[in-house]
Amino acid sequence: MRQGHFTIPPMERVYFGRPYVEVVLEEVERLGAQRVFLLVSNTLNNKTDEINKLRDALGEKFAAIYDDIPAHIPRDAVLRGAAVARAADADLIVSVGGGSVTDAGKNIALCLEHNITELDQFEPFRLKTDPLTGIVEAPVFRGPSVRQIAVPTTLSGGEFHQSGGSNDPVKHLKQSIRNPLMIPRTVIFDPALTLHTPLGLWLSTGMRSVDHAVESFYSPFGSPFVDGTALQALRILPEALKRTKTNPDDLEARAQAQAGMWLSQMGMWSLVPMGASHGIGHVLAGTAGVPHGHCTCVTLPEILRFNKPVTQAKQKLISEALGDPTREAADLVADLISFLEMPDRLHKVGVTPDKFEQIAKNAMLDRWVHSNPRKLTGSEEVLEILNAIA
Repeated sequence: MRQGHFTIPPMERVYFGRPYVEVVLEEVERLGAQRVFLLVSNTLNNKTDEINKLRDALGEKFAAIYDDIPAHIPRDAVLRGAAVARAADADLIVSVGGGSVTDAGKNIALCLEHNITELDQFEPFRLKTDPLTGIVEAPVFRGPSVRQIAVPTTLSGGEFHQSGGSNDPVKHLKQSIRNPLMIPRTVIFDPALTLHTPLGLWLSTGMRSVDHAVESFYSPFGSPFVDGTALQALRILPEALKRTKTNPDDLEARAQAQAGMWLSQMGMWSLVPMGASHGIGHVLAGTAGVPHGHCTCVTLPEILRFNKPVTQAKQKLISEALGDPTREAADLVADLISFLEMPDRLHKVGVTPDKFEQIAKNAMLDRWVHSNPRKLTGSEEVLEILNAIA
């Protein structure tokens, strides 16, 4: 008999299909915020009028703005953003941008709560994984009192996670910090806002959500609820991504992609551990600077093949959800990646064989490599996977 538990984090509302400025104003009023700190995409702030519209609408409740969050969230950038928010006496963070901006918001909230002003002050809060046993040490600490409203412009889905990643600039490792109150209180999906998102970024982060759905569905630690949402995500996302690839201005397709992404996140939302595609992807991102969406495109088909001996029945259901139960799930995912014209090999994302050994070693420090359905016994097996996708 299947056993487990389902964790419900303290997220209060998800809005979809409405103009984001209108909803942000409603939420600021509902939450009683007086000092709103805007954490935003540099591109949206400097190359569109979207952020100015929000800033003007907030009026006297606008407190400060920060728009310098690079990919993979280097901690020095987090500290600079936190300093701006602290000086402004912010009582609410509104993030507008991709996954890096959202995760930076979680980290900035942590910095405000615990007065983190130096890089080494992150250390007591981060998750630590034993490379041999996979046992995760998760510190317990007071969660942020300054919370976040997230307005995502990609499909990476980080707004549904209780953990926030950031990059240690010394170790060149992406590390996670987790607390229930780091998850945004509110998420707002506005398909029209995503028209500013580069198409390649939109599609690649959509593949990231396919990865979320696959790895939460065949995780040994899933739940009936997550099974249902993950499979529905796999029915919706591929078609929505294909439609957007063909016609980038199709707002209904973008809305469907956002719905599919939302469904795909219910595993992460409820703390279902992911597998090796996510785990190796973390290292490719933090160590080699590969965008997360491209990590998925490179790793997921091969991880599906690696896991097939222990997930065969579930992979059959994945194939059905993807539209063809007669074919291998890995091949269907690979075909989708090809249709979307995404990179599917390490050399295509600039990762050369001389980096493989370090990546393999670092992968064993990631908790999700250890929660893969088929056990990875050491860095040698990770190295074999890297060579297969070189």
